[in-house]
Amino acid sequence: MERMVVTMPFTANDYEKLHQLMNSSPEIRELLQKLLDSQQYTISKISHEVRNPLTLIYSTFQLIESSHPETRDFSHWSELREDIEYTISLLQELSAYNNSEHLHLSTFSAQDFLGQICLSFAASCVDTDIGFSSLIAPDLPSLTADRLKLQEAILNLLRNAREAISSAGSIRLEAVLKDQMLQITISDTGCGISPEYLDTIFDPFVTYKPDGTGLGLAIVNRTITAHAGTVTVTSSCGKGTSFLLLLPIT
Repeated sequence: MERMVVTMPFTANDYEKLHQLMNSSPEIRELLQKLLDSQQYTISKISHEVRNPLTLIYSTFQLIESSHPETRDFSHWSELREDIEYTISLLQELSAYNNSEHLHLSTFSAQDFLGQICLSFAASCVDTDIGFSSLIAPDLPSLTADRLKLQEAILNLLRNAREAISSAGSIRLEAVLKDQMLQITISDTGCGISPEYLDTIFDPFVTYKPDGTGLGLAIVNRTITAHAGTVTVTSSCGKGTSFLLLLPIT
């Protein structure tokens, strides 16, 4: 009788334990780093090799649709387009997740950085029933981080907050300096997250959205962890959700 091997998913907590193990010894760190680099290279190569022909397929799909508009009325045509778009999106997020720990550091003003994010997100809420407000402390010092990855992580949380609000509601971003840590809180008055989901929302490929990839919050968590920070969540069904990001200033 053939034995079935069940592989459990690698969780965000497992990554934290792995990093602790890597810090226990230079030899162990070097060996595990080689293993991780090899794994990430393999994932990147697979993602790249699949995404390229899929992008060509999607371009051909759009060309057919443009040349023959009647195809839009074909049965299952729109579902086919959505499936291709979802697969491309999944591959893009897989690549982003795979590279979320590779940081390109620079030093910049935390206040200006967050102010630009707030302005950009506020523009996306215009002509909606969602109110957006922000409170950024004026005494924030410079921040050394991967500006692009950190920006995408914060915008990811803001977009999630917007999607959690079905009609009218509000979103707020607050940033203060506390104990030499940049504390960013993103809260919303949306639908909230069920208590049984809270322990797994940062795990890769775990999603509770009908069209989710399960990588958005996993990318956020890995990006913040790579910056030696933490991200935590509190939520109440029907009342809203709050994410707390803690990032070291130095």
